[in-house]
Amino acid sequence: MTPAEEVSLGCRVLAAHGNADLIWGHLSRRDGDGVWLKAAGYGMEEITPGRVVRIDRSGRLLGGRGRVHLEYPIHTEIMAARPDVNAVVHSHAEAVVAFAATGLPLRPVGHEGVLFWPPDIARFTLTGDLIRDRELGAAVAAALGDRNALLLHRHGLVTAGPDVPTAVMTAIFLEKACRMQLAVAAAGAGLDSSGEAEALAKRDRCYGPAQMEAAWDYLVRTLPEHG
Repeated sequence: MTPAEEVSLGCRVLAAHGNADLIWGHLSRRDGDGVWLKAAGYGMEEITPGRVVRIDRSGRLLGGRGRVHLEYPIHTEIMAARPDVNAVVHSHAEAVVAFAATGLPLRPVGHEGVLFWPPDIARFTLTGDLIRDRELGAAVAAALGDRNALLLHRHGLVTAGPDVPTAVMTAIFLEKACRMQLAVAAAGAGLDSSGEAEALAKRDRCYGPAQMEAAWDYLVRTLPEHG
């Protein structure tokens, strides 16, 4: 599968699982000195390999046809800071935006939360505006640090992984973890969540390489176009 095909597939999986927002949000994949990025102006569910562009760190178009998202520095600056990261997701998942506004720690009330706690998920609070230049992109990368996910307060989420499936599934799991904790809060009940030892044990058991590969295969084969 080509990098453009990987990005296209990942975008459609994201759209099918709580990360679509009209034409906004994007997924990238590193390719040597360049980055393949969803083209601007399309919804994630509309992305085909022909709607993926290759850019350099300055956002200059290197390949493909289409407009470059204004927030490309989220992707390029994280990859510049993190050699281990080969894919980045940015979306406006509604449950994530709502949860970040509470200011509460994200706790593992279900399996998904163990990917983000302990310690509590990273947060970016410098601005809720668009990440439109390299300086802001570098600030997002610094806030992310060596973590797998970041809450952009008043904005959305960022997830990072060694490959497209990991970054995409991390975004899906983060949306679900936030949604479940909001549901608990809405019920007015006390919060029952895993302790540190249980959370770390579940992280290894639930989300090891074999489990993640099987989950990704499921997400791909259950896409609407495969139904």
